[in-house]
Order: sequence, then structure tokens, then C-alpha cells
Amino acid sequence: MNDVVKLEKEAMKMLKETSRTFYIPIKLLKPTLRKTVGAAYLCMRAIDEIEDHEELEPETKQQLLRSTSELLKNNFSVEAYEQLIKPYEEKLPEVTKRLGDWIAFCPDDIAPKVKESTSVMANGMADWVEKNWQIRTEEDLDDYTYYVAGLVGVMLSDIWRWYDNTDTVPELAIGYGRGLQAVNVLRNQDEDAERGVKFFPDNWSREDMFAYAEANLAKADEYMKSIKTKNITLFCKIPLALAHRTLNALKSGKEKMSREEVESTVNDILNS
Repeated sequence: MNDVVKLEKEAMKMLKETSRTFYIPIKLLKPTLRKTVGAAYLCMRAIDEIEDHEELEPETKQQLLRSTSELLKNNFSVEAYEQLIKPYEEKLPEVTKRLGDWIAFCPDDIAPKVKESTSVMANGMADWVEKNWQIRTEEDLDDYTYYVAGLVGVMLSDIWRWYDNTDTVPELAIGYGRGLQAVNVLRNQDEDAERGVKFFPDNWSREDMFAYAEANLAKADEYMKSIKTKNITLFCKIPLALAHRTLNALKSGKEKMSREEVESTVNDILNS
């Protein structure tokens, strides 16, 4: 097995292990897009695992995220990155340790855009680690959801444009990411509270967060209208449909969608 095929197999295996939401739609993409979106997702997942790590000290997270951001801005050096994470490599998951592989797996002519978005995300995440994720205002929430999810929308839009000149509105792409993240915030509210983390602005009720999620998912619905490539549409439809249905489940008092509901949602889209 040559190195490229081996890396592709390892990347898809890693995607399956790290993403419930995106593994299925990525797998449905045609080869060039599958490779590109898969590599881009894994780059962002690599830094996300640093931000979310339960054992690393906040100062360590900030140093790792800001230093990684700097490396991504320049000619990313695998040696420098390995040196950076060496003191923590026993604690870090494989997806984080292999950031250099995910960058190498990304097609050369779109890799700079992927590195740029990942760099901005890493620096924004470091800022929120420093603030201990204490969100006070709607502007704070917009800022946080931009860095952890809106940037995914921005990066995907860059990939669509590179792939076949599909043009989308950045604000709607950011809304797509924000909407998905707001649903996650609602779903994980109790769990986050136990960790002492608060993603609801001061004085916001659950209904306020439902309204925020709905407003952003409406932007995501609008975003879909500008995409004419069937393969890209299929990719975008699945996480969006799951977000809408999860929101409805949460509104009706359920904790989340059942596995059967998830499968039927995906099948409905595949068969439509």
C-alpha cells in the first residue's frame, strides 16, 4: 500500500473515531472533496482537542494553541510542532499529534486556506480559554461561536470556491456553523454547568438560546440556496437536518435524538 492510500485510510478511520456529525457526509463526498474536507476537518479537530482537554492546565492550552497558530501562519514545520507538543504527547490524542499528517494530506493549492482558518481558530480558542469560557453578552456568544464553529463554515466555503467556483455568502456560512454550535450548547447545558463552564449570556433563558439557534439555522437554510453542486448540497444537508431535528427534540423535552431518528434523518436525505 503506498503512503497516500495508507494516509487516506488512516484519515477516514480517524474521522470515524472523532466525528459523529461529519463522518457520514464526508464519506459521501466525491474523492477530491472527501480528501480535502476530511483533511480540513481533522486539522480543526486537532486543535479543538487541545481546547477541550480535561487534564491540561489553562496556561498550557493557551501556549499550545497560540504557538500552533503561529506555526500555521508560516511554513508549518512538522519538527517544530512535534517539539512543541513533546512535553504533553502522552496526554494528547492521536488526532492532535498528527496535525502535520492532516496538513500534508490536504491538496497543495487549498492547504494555505485550511491552515489560515485553523490558525485563526486556534488563536480565538486560546482567547476563550483565557476567559474561562465565561460568556456575558450576545456579542460574547457570537465571538465564541465564530471561533469554534463559524470558521468551519468559512473554511468550507473556501473549499467549495476552490473546487468548482461555488460562491456563498460568508455571513450565511458563519450562521451555518453558529447554528450547529448553538444546538450543541443547548444539548450540553447540564454537562457544561458541571464543569463550571457557561455558554449562556447573562440573564438568558433556554428560550433565548433556542431563538439564537433558530435565527442562525435560518441563515444556514439560506446558505443552502446558493449551492448548486449536488454533492456539496448533500454534504451540507445532513448536519443541518440533524441540527433542526435535534432542536425540535430538545424543545419537546428530550435530551437528544435517538440513534433510530438519526439514521432515518440521514436515510430521508439520501433517498430524497
